[in-house]
Amino acid sequence: MESPILEIKNLSASFSGSLILKNITLSFPRNKLTAIMGPSGCGKTTLVRCINRMHELVPSATVSGSVLLNGEDIYHLNPIQVRRKIGMVFQRPNPFPTMSIYDNVIAGYKLTGIKLSKQEKDRIVEESLRKAALWDEVKDCLHQKGTFLSGGQQQRLCIARALEMDPEVLLLDEPTSAIDPRAIQKIEELIVELKKTVTIIIVTHNIAQAARVSDYAVFLYLGELVEFDQTEKLFTVPKDKRTEEYLSGKFG
Repeated sequence: MESPILEIKNLSASFSGSLILKNITLSFPRNKLTAIMGPSGCGKTTLVRCINRMHELVPSATVSGSVLLNGEDIYHLNPIQVRRKIGMVFQRPNPFPTMSIYDNVIAGYKLTGIKLSKQEKDRIVEESLRKAALWDEVKDCLHQKGTFLSGGQQQRLCIARALEMDPEVLLLDEPTSAIDPRAIQKIEELIVELKKTVTIIIVTHNIAQAARVSDYAVFLYLGELVEFDQTEKLFTVPKDKRTEEYLSGKFG
């Protein structure tokens, strides 16, 4: 693997004293799409939340180990700075309900108090919506509320919002589990295109989706890293029996 963009070293995480992640060490290659798989409750969402420090929003959360972005430990940076560099999209589309499509896209700048000219705002909105393959569908209704869009469009709006700060890494936590099959195909095509410019980590319970879109795959089980490899290798010749059993549907 060429030099990774993101390295996790000996990461453990707990909530209310209950250990969720156990000593995870893992590197993510730059401009690739890595899928994180595993049964419910294995720690997938906790892992991605630790990567951009969202877990800290839960008061009982504790973490040890390090997460390095381009060699710099994100736990030594301001969390707001971290979340600019590492964007996140959640399971359910969550446009800010009182905001227009336009204001949703530039919400990050507003929330962090960064002042932009009208020209800069217009450019960022158009660029972000184009990257999220949504511009042509919404360019004539930018000042309507984001909640008027379909579920799949709302999720692409959330991806545009995550891209507006030009992050280096994009975290997607089950981004297609709450939308219809046609919208899923659009999101999958979009993220395969996006990895040319941003490193993507996707949490998915959908094994077929991981096989379709990812370059690398991670299998977590009971908070432990069981296996990490190129997707094709992990799916065809898994090294660990638990990976094989999970992929063949024996548990999940």
